[in-house]
Order: sequence, then C-alpha cells, then structure tokens
Amino acid sequence: MKIIDIHAHIFPDKIAEKASANVGAFYNLSMKHDGKIRTLLDMGDRYGIDRFLVHSVATTADQVESINSFISGVVKAYNGRFIGFATLHPDYKNTEKEIDRAVSLGLKGIKLHPDFQRFHIDCKEAMGLYEILEGRLPLLIHTGDYRYEYSKPQRLAKVLDRFPRLQVIAAHFGGWSEWDKGAEALAGRNVYVDTSSTFYANPLEKVRFLFKLFGSDHIMFGSDYPMWNPGTEIEFIRRLELDERDLEKIMHENVEKLLGI
Repeated sequence: MKIIDIHAHIFPDKIAEKASANVGAFYNLSMKHDGKIRTLLDMGDRYGIDRFLVHSVATTADQVESINSFISGVVKAYNGRFIGFATLHPDYKNTEKEIDRAVSLGLKGIKLHPDFQRFHIDCKEAMGLYEILEGRLPLLIHTGDYRYEYSKPQRLAKVLDRFPRLQVIAAHFGGWSEWDKGAEALAGRNVYVDTSSTFYANPLEKVRFLFKLFGSDHIMFGSDYPMWNPGTEIEFIRRLELDERDLEKIMHENVEKLLGI
C-alpha cells in the first residue's frame, strides 16, 4: 500500500537538533528524532513511506520567505520524495505576493501554527489570510492546546463557517490535548483531520472512536516527525484493523485528491 505522511517538520541540518529540541521543550515532550532531512528519508525507506508532506513554521514574519525557499529547495532536491507546504504569518505584509511565489516554487499549500506564532485562529489578521487562500491553496493548521486560547477547535469552526470553500486539514484530529473538544467542534464538517500526535496519549478504543466519528473520507495519516517515529505511528494504525478501502483513503488517497497529485 502506498503511504504518504502529511505531517513532517524539517529543518536545515545546522539548526535541526536545536530546533527539534525547542519544539520538544514547548510541549514538554522528548523528541524522538533530530529533524534532519536524511533521518526522515532513511525512515521512509525503512517503513515503506513513499512521500512526506514537509513544512516548517515562521515564528516571526521576517522568517517567512527564507523558510519557503528552504522547503522549495528540499522538494526540488529529492526527486519526488517530498511535497512542500509554505509558511505564512499574520504579521507578514506581502501575503498575496508570497502566495504567488510559493505557487511558482511548486509548494502545494500553507502550514500555520497559532500557538507557536501567537495568533488566534479567528483573529482579524488571520481571517484576511484565509480570504486570500480560499479556493486557491489548502491550509494545514495546528489545532488544540489545553494551555492556550490561540488554537481552540471552536475558533476553527468559526473560520469554516465564514469560508466554506477553504480547504483545511486540522492537525491532531482537530484538537491536540483536547480531542473531545476537537471532535465536538469539527466532526461532520467540511474539514480533514490528520492522525499526528494523537496515538501516544489515547487508548486504542478512543482512537477507534475518533476514526469512526470523523470517517475515512476526512482523515489523513501524519506522524509529526521529528516528535514521533513514523514507523511506530503506522503500526498503531495497523492495530486498529481498519477496512482496506478505508486504509487506502487515509494513507494516501485523501491527500492525493486534495492536492491533485
């Protein structure tokens, strides 16, 4: 079976270990890997992962262009193994121009992380960004954190109401550390969720419930490398004993359909 991992963070080698450690510190979790491109490729070979959707987050507006150039360069350098998403920031002033540049660079969507970037999902500046993206590029957005108000799934629900044509992947089943709230706010809506950073904190039966609630047409496989090992994440999905047709959708077909690849 083809496998596309849609949630992998990568960093330039010279800062990868430090950047990964900083992410771990933010969540008070021990990172499993170093965030380097070669490490991710090696695990892809080991676990039969055909492609990775890779991204990184601009924590300030002045990082946007350099990160997008880095992601584009990685995609071009590795002969189809990577799909790239660009980053933006609500404080960035040239959004439309940078989206045009991202498209010209071959990037297929946008990744945002409200908690890292310190903005509310439904704030005025973010709403302006979604207006530009609607009908043009899909958005992968971190959703949920019990410690902050920025990324609450209820806020994303407001965005979906206002922009019904915006194509959104809500990371971590729509509510990291707040999976019940994510399910309540987002299940049954025109939204995808990914599986990343969920299995480590939930029993098998709870995950089965989330899969059933959102449905295989709305779920995509994501590992959240370097936080977790993609092979371990795949093994957890196998333990769910899903129907083969559902697995095909989750592991590759849904993202292929969304991105037209």
